This record gives sequence, structure tokens and C-alpha cells, in this order.
Amino acid sequence: MTNHVSYAIGLMSGTSLDGIDAALIKVTDHAGQLQVVQLGYLSIDYTAEMQEELFLLCQPETATVERISRMNMYLGELFAEAAIQLIQSVAMKREEIALIGSHGQTIYHEPVVEEDGAVYQVPSTLQIGDISVIAERTGITTVGDFRTRDMAAGGQGAPLVPYVDYLLYASKEVTKVLLNIGGIANITLLPKGGAEDQVLAYDTGPGNMLIDAFVKRLTEYTQTYDKDGQLAAKGQINYPWLSKLLQHSYFQQSIPKTTGREMFGEAYAERLWNDGKQQGIKEADRLMTITELTAVTIMKAIQSHGEIDEIIVSGGGAHNQTLMKRLVYHAEGTQLQPAYDEQVNPDSKEAVAFAVLGYQCLQQRHNTIPGATGANHAVVMGKVAW
Repeated sequence: MTNHVSYAIGLMSGTSLDGIDAALIKVTDHAGQLQVVQLGYLSIDYTAEMQEELFLLCQPETATVERISRMNMYLGELFAEAAIQLIQSVAMKREEIALIGSHGQTIYHEPVVEEDGAVYQVPSTLQIGDISVIAERTGITTVGDFRTRDMAAGGQGAPLVPYVDYLLYASKEVTKVLLNIGGIANITLLPKGGAEDQVLAYDTGPGNMLIDAFVKRLTEYTQTYDKDGQLAAKGQINYPWLSKLLQHSYFQQSIPKTTGREMFGEAYAERLWNDGKQQGIKEADRLMTITELTAVTIMKAIQSHGEIDEIIVSGGGAHNQTLMKRLVYHAEGTQLQPAYDEQVNPDSKEAVAFAVLGYQCLQQRHNTIPGATGANHAVVMGKVAW
């Protein structure tokens, strides 16, 4: 049987609200067995004005229907432009690209609902960045809105990347953890020699989200993230406060579980910042302590699964040297390494994943791991704009 080769683009904008990642991959498909090589990548930062607007859309009190509707279409334009720029950067033609898989921008994600009797109170999620706009502007079939099908099957709509982690990184000899540190941190556990139904994956809690929020306050909003972890490195860990922060109910929940800005976003960050201030904790110490919170909750989750041979790190948090040093400290000898696999860039792993998820959707193959999302069964996620 001959191999089928396709080229696909993945588009990703995460909970950090910092910009669009676009990745171009070559997929070699041999009877359902995929080989993926990354051919190109670019990242487009949102303007400060755009970041602020997206942030307001993530707050129920400022997210009007009009603003959501307009931004849904406008983001489609930005995603399309990112795809076009990527194609031009690798000197390919649009006709050579089989599909675009777009995650969109999550502005609301509520996988678990505390019901009060209202009939419409069901788990829900909302990603914007209209795929019809992307398909129209690029002339390329576009797949998007992945999470809703998993939720319809009883899942939490996240995490979705573990399916691709298994395809690309599973090993017969080594037990691996794929750690992605975006706004939220998540892990995928790949037991050596394990089958797909043995994969575990979930959100461990905050990644860069609280760190970024604290940096904004510490710098009076002149900086939006801790470049190389330099600001946190000036502070000390306040262990009594850290112990209190670790009592958050999310860290005690059993898996599968997923979280987002609704739990660890701006309102929670504001509360913690003021709590630290009232306790007389220095600003730099607050930032260092919240950085340690991210490191501790990640490593506690990983170590709860027994002996791990490798931890492969991706996402923006991999560039925070202070956070990485704390992860290495808590890893107690377990090897941490960036998510380079042939030409896969650690910053682009999630964009690559949505290219693969889109490809599998068009092949009408399941592209979820129910054990990761909690769904009743595997489904084919994605809606298509031809």
C-alpha cells in the first residue's frame, strides 16, 4: 500500500492571549499510521489593544454579544492572514495545502457546572475565529470548533493535544510525560509500551496565567510576562503563603480534569495579589512564590504517576528560566528536555497538534482520547468549512 502525503497548517491561540501560532506540517499517512514533520512555523503577536479586547471578552461582565460576534469574524481574518504569511514564508502555493486546522480563541470554557435548576445550565465551551472566514480568505478547507463534539459525548473538551502526543511521542522503551506550559499547564503521560487507552492527560493548574497577571501588577502594566524569569529571580519564595495557595480545591480534584481563565484568571489573580499585599509580602516575593506554585503543582502531578524517564517541555513557560530551574529542582533527577522532535519547535507543538487533528477529521477518523477528556467514547472532532 502506498503512502499518502498531505500538507496541513495548524493555527493556535491559547489562554495567554498573546498571539497566533501557525505551523505547517507534512503528513505521511500509511494506512492510518502517521508520520509528521514540521516544515514551517511563525508566531504573530497581538497588539496591546487586541490583547485587552480579548481579555474583556473573557470576562462575563464585559463580554457583550455584539463584541463577541464582531471579534469572531475579525479573528477569522487574523487567523487567515497568519496562514497566508506562513505559506509565503516557505515558498509554497496555497493549492498545495490540503487543510487548515484552527483551534480558535477560547473565551469561555465551563466543563463542570454547578446546577441551580435552570434547564440551560449544561457544560459548555466557546472558541471564536470563524472558520468560514479562514476558508474564504485562504481558499483552503478549514477545520475548527473541535472541543464541542467531545463535550457532547460527555467529555470536558480538553485536553485535546494528548491524542497527538501519543501519535508522535509514544515509546516502547521509555515512559514519558509531555508537559505544555501555556496560560494553563497540562501533562500527557505516555507509559512505555502503552496502548492509546492507557494514556492519561489533564490540566495541572496555572501555567503562565498567574505569573503574567502578577508581572503586570509588579511593573504597573508596562510588561505582560516575565522575560526569562528575570523578575521572579529577584524575589524569594514565601513558604507559608505557598502552603496556603496549594490548598486550592482544583489541586485536590481527581482526574480527568481541566481548567482555565474562569478559575485561575484575572479575578483570582487580583485576589491573590491583594492577599499578598495585606500580609506584607514584597512584590518580587509574590511573583517568585506564584512561580513556585506553578512549578510545584506541575511536579506534584507528574510524580503522582510513579517513575518517569523523560519530561518533554513545550509552550511559552519553557522560556522562563526561573520556572524551569524550579521544575528541575523538584524533578529530582528526572531529565527535562525541550519538545524538539525532528523539526517540531517547542513553541509550535499545539499548532502542530491542531493540524493533525484537522487532518484526522477529514479522514473521518476519531481524534480524541476518552481517558484524557472523560468522554463516554472516542469521537471525530471538528466542523468543516470547505
